Amino acid sequence: MTRSPAPAAVLSVFLLTVAIWGTTFLFIAIGNDTVPPVWAATLRLALAGAILFTVMAVRRLPFPRGAGFIAAALYGFFQFGINFPLLYLSEKRAPSGLAAVVFATIPLSTVFFARWFGLERLSARRIAGAVIVAGGIALMYSSQTGAAARPLELAELLLATWAACLGSVALKRGPHQSPIATNAVGILVGAPTCLIWTLVLREPLALPASFAAVFPIVYLAVAGSVGAFVLYSWMVGYVELSRLSYIAVIVPIAAVSLGAWVRHERLGWATLAGAAVVMVGVVVGISHPRAQASAVSSSSKASTG
Repeated sequence: MTRSPAPAAVLSVFLLTVAIWGTTFLFIAIGNDTVPPVWAATLRLALAGAILFTVMAVRRLPFPRGAGFIAAALYGFFQFGINFPLLYLSEKRAPSGLAAVVFATIPLSTVFFARWFGLERLSARRIAGAVIVAGGIALMYSSQTGAAARPLELAELLLATWAACLGSVALKRGPHQSPIATNAVGILVGAPTCLIWTLVLREPLALPASFAAVFPIVYLAVAGSVGAFVLYSWMVGYVELSRLSYIAVIVPIAAVSLGAWVRHERLGWATLAGAAVVMVGVVVGISHPRAQASAVSSSSKASTG
């Protein structure tokens, strides 16, 4: 039986993950200034994969097999092969802070996907939260017609969040395994998928040479794909998905602030109002009465061993 980690350890990993992902939206936008978006995602995954497989070799970690391999491969396909290209493409025009706000809908989407696959229960509170979030997204859409981010970019962001949710659900349904091996297999599937996107989009395949082009890719590979994604996949084994998804609620605060400070991004009042509505809906949807939360949390721990 797998022993659960101390609450303080889980909280520390949670906060570190938030800190890393709070900067990734900004670095994606910076990288898009010099490198074609999906090609940048492909290079990021290639570098991250090389690091992870090296760590696996040094630590002699077993390669996932059977149900573990299938779960990790599906996780990689949706999380890296679908989510990444859509996110990178959208940030060619959408402000990085806005991208982070749309990603804050992941908690409720995760709840509904998890319910669909029988992992969690659906309640009236979660349905109410989804309705509020839908209203916030509609307000953001209406405010972005002809603005810095068009409805097309917002649609790409929403589709990216749903792909990320499917990746998390696939990982949750699989057996508990090493997060390093999980992400290595995920990248083994996700990187070639990104390359296919790159070829279809006919992006130039030149290797970046300047510091401005290389640094965002290196940072996102090391801190994002190796650091945060490994930490996140480790937490998936011990924390209820809807609780874990609070990350998406906290990250936009850092992302919007950094976007305004570094890139001078400005979101209109209607967009900010829609973002606030989204946040309220997410908090409503993933909050539980204490007794219910305890029961669901216990069920989740039992299912993961």
